[in-house]
Amino acid sequence: MSEKPETSYDFNQKHLLGLADYSREDILHVLEQAKYFREILDRPVPKVPTLRDKTIVNLFYENSTRTRLSFELAQKRMGADVVNFSTSSSSTKKGESLKDTIRNISSMKIDMVVVRHESPGVPHFLTRCVDAAILNAGDGAHEHPTQALLDMFTMQTIYPDLKGKKVAIIGDIAHSRVVRSNIIGLTKLGAKVVLCGPKTFMPVFVEDLGVEVSHNLDETLAWCDIAMALRIQLERQDEGTELFPSLREYHERFGIKLSHLDEYPDFTIMHPGPVNRGVEMESEVADSDRAVILDQVTNGVAVRMAILYLLSGGNRV
Repeated sequence: MSEKPETSYDFNQKHLLGLADYSREDILHVLEQAKYFREILDRPVPKVPTLRDKTIVNLFYENSTRTRLSFELAQKRMGADVVNFSTSSSSTKKGESLKDTIRNISSMKIDMVVVRHESPGVPHFLTRCVDAAILNAGDGAHEHPTQALLDMFTMQTIYPDLKGKKVAIIGDIAHSRVVRSNIIGLTKLGAKVVLCGPKTFMPVFVEDLGVEVSHNLDETLAWCDIAMALRIQLERQDEGTELFPSLREYHERFGIKLSHLDEYPDFTIMHPGPVNRGVEMESEVADSDRAVILDQVTNGVAVRMAILYLLSGGNRV
């Protein structure tokens, strides 16, 4: 495939603030475009000039390795001019407000901003400050839309139609933005979602999420087609709050083990990363042929290429 295929779908989104703003058709369109960019990554020279002359700022106020590098690689694979904004050496350390920072950056004539922030709602706030397209790379415990898109894209490589597929999300539900975006996206695509973990890891109003809840890992693994384990996010928990007795006990009750692979041979293992081996799952489970964790990483670059392309104005009628 040498040229970008055009379609008749009118993708009219300007930003990616969260999947709550995207229709089922919008999501499917992004995933369809990602197939093309995934093929690009397998070429001897995995580059296309689709964002040439575009300037993108990566504005990361919160620590990140995978997401930041994935976005940066996607941008460079498409020929964009990339500016990485480091808060540790910026004027924010001198008291400059987020609004002033983004306006100063915008005055440099940028086209897109990828933002990650510990406070929910920051991407929405930035849309009122600048004219550039805003992409949410994670805002607090609110949403992480590109992670959910790459998760769904990875699921589609196994099950092209996700309608009726059973997805279990296991672990620290309350503090995860990945969960919220995945619930929104997966339910729009017709998948069934069950949340599994300790009661202390469930949001207060978990029933409002429109999914089922389980506290029994074996029952959940026997039920699901896909098991997505989540990292325990100690950095988002209130200091001094003990939500579980120990990591060892958590692993004993909710960690995926090799014995589970033998007992329940049908489910695929996913994880948004980074994996805490010996906590969410045994090391051998993460390295098994049932796990598609590294595929998620590669697919993440393709999905981010797709959304960058679409929000830059590509493939519109």
